Amino acid sequence: MNKNMYIIPLAGLLALLFTYLRAQWVARQDPGTDRMKRIAGYITDGAMAFLRAEYSKLVWFVVGVALLLAYQGSSGDAAKTSAWIGLSFVVGASCSALAGFIGMKVATKANVRTAHAARTSLASALNVAFRGGSVMGMGVVGLGVVGLSGLFFFYHGQEGWDITKVITVLTGFSFGASSIALFARVGGGIYTKAADVGADLVGKVEAGIPEDHPLNPATIADNVGDNVGDVAGMGADLFESYAGSIIAPISLVAFALGLGAEQASAVTNISLLSFPIAIAFVGMLASIVGSFLVKGGDSTDTKALSRALHMGTNVAMAITAVATLGIAYWLFGSNDVFDNPLGPAIAVIGGLVVGWA
Repeated sequence: MNKNMYIIPLAGLLALLFTYLRAQWVARQDPGTDRMKRIAGYITDGAMAFLRAEYSKLVWFVVGVALLLAYQGSSGDAAKTSAWIGLSFVVGASCSALAGFIGMKVATKANVRTAHAARTSLASALNVAFRGGSVMGMGVVGLGVVGLSGLFFFYHGQEGWDITKVITVLTGFSFGASSIALFARVGGGIYTKAADVGADLVGKVEAGIPEDHPLNPATIADNVGDNVGDVAGMGADLFESYAGSIIAPISLVAFALGLGAEQASAVTNISLLSFPIAIAFVGMLASIVGSFLVKGGDSTDTKALSRALHMGTNVAMAITAVATLGIAYWLFGSNDVFDNPLGPAIAVIGGLVVGWA
């Protein structure tokens, strides 16, 4: 294993530190008037009550499935699987749930602070809203990189484990993330829609008042639902997608090549398996750099605010594209796995361009 690859978990910790600093910045912003604070408090209490109720049930599901996976792994072919797959499942589920929790805590703070900042200018509101949102984004990638790379290096260091076995056990991480995302997205979505319909029925139909009118008590439930579905649920969903997008190419490499124990230390194969994790690493650093470029300034022009968002995205994409070329030459330039090391880099850059378009 290339010793430089061990900086990847450290980069994940850097992303989590960035998440913490951004969350602290959001918390220091002015939450507005006493009335705004009171209403925001109701929404925060409702959102956290939902998460507590949901997670208190999910923990039993996670423990039960982890035990079943561990039993299956221990009773299966020792050359292909292991009871450690239960640990992978628990770590993946825990990281996914934690991503949703972090996003919820910060979003309920950022919401009212964004509303108060909008009383001053659109640019101020953008700064608060974007930095609040970046907490969720960087929390997802930080937890994903730390969890995945940590497990990967831990399993790779087990005596007698070939790469196929490592990847088989590691897929439990993605399974755990997917399970939490399923419940959080569906459960949160059902609550969100039920609260939205309830607010419409109470306000518009029964009382003839607007949906978001202060006299409509269902407005609180509606806003709780927006946070539950679009923050906690979406955060878990994004985490699942992010983890899956890293594990999928690693799994394809391992199983397509049929890597055995005698091949596990081959430079070529380790380079192939490390490439997706390295791309996640540089993409995370590029996102941190790009986030600093999203500034509303003093403009009240909505187009200027849109340009600020595009600036952060475009710069992050450009950095990732250039870094991908460097990683491809670093990992594949000195071996014969590809006639041209540009091949995998072009594939990644092609995905970047399509996503941007």
